[in-house]
Amino acid sequence: MIDESYSKLLMARTDLPLEDVLALDRVQKGRSISDAAITRLRTAGLIEGRKPRLHVSAVVAEVTDTRADYIRTRALDDSHYAKLVEDYLDKFGSATRREIDELLFSKLSDALDDQQKRNKVSNLLARMRRDGLIRNDGSRGHPRWIRAA
Repeated sequence: MIDESYSKLLMARTDLPLEDVLALDRVQKGRSISDAAITRLRTAGLIEGRKPRLHVSAVVAEVTDTRADYIRTRALDDSHYAKLVEDYLDKFGSATRREIDELLFSKLSDALDDQQKRNKVSNLLARMRRDGLIRNDGSRGHPRWIRAA
């Protein structure tokens, strides 16, 4: 089923061909599109993300008045998440992995599933540790993250 109001709005405010409008409608609904359509829409700056978790770009969100959805699905810079972890550790001294997950999961892109969110947090913590920002004062199985001295 095509979202007629979404498609009509895109067609009225852009010069997009019907084929691209239909592909954008599928992306907006979280459905798959062909590799050719992905390439075409990405080149035109109309979609973002990685297959299969594509989402419409800020340009399309502006035209279709779905800006809030765009903000929820786009990824923020890792420095934003690292700053949240640093602020938490500065305020409370330490954090378990569970506490860091609770802090970050709701802030991560809605386009990510729970496993992808866990991987994102793991990668973030590993990068922060390598950069000398934090260290594990617990064990490998039960980490307790603190600020590095």
